Amino acid sequence: GAEELELLERLLGLPGGNKYGVQGERKVPVLQTNNGPGLTGLMTIAAHLVRQAKKEQLLGSTAEEKAVVQQWLEYRVTRVNGGSSKEDTRTILKDLNMHLEDKVYLAGNIFTLADILMYYGLHHIMVELTVQEKEKYLNVSRWFNHIQHYPGVRQHLSDVIFIKNRLYTNAH
Repeated sequence: GAEELELLERLLGLPGGNKYGVQGERKVPVLQTNNGPGLTGLMTIAAHLVRQAKKEQLLGSTAEEKAVVQQWLEYRVTRVNGGSSKEDTRTILKDLNMHLEDKVYLAGNIFTLADILMYYGLHHIMVELTVQEKEKYLNVSRWFNHIQHYPGVRQHLSDVIFIKNRLYTNAH
């Protein structure tokens, strides 16, 4: 929540210094604003930061892209944040793997806020995957590796290693 929003602030080149709190059992992030009520929820605050940084293209350019970005942000908050069991994790990776089969980014061919927040949300999962699991979810691995090398995204998060070449050959 709050840590991700600070990473996002830095990525967007915002001065930072925003005060984040959390609310309720589910630790929903809250941004205290100087003028009026605070903003609540990861998606709401993240979209606000993107607009503040004047990088609206991260929210999608066309109506369809905007909807897809929104869809993946919702997925991120409801499924990835809510998912805790091994079974949930497998389902999430399977969903993403299928979706990314013919796409570079979650919203197709453009890098968006959905990619950034999904990367932050999945980082702790990807760090734990075995080589075999990474190979099983090849499209997720390709996408994740691409995003972690996107300028400014990874910051202090650990680099997740993906083996580029097989350790064996088919030669007899």
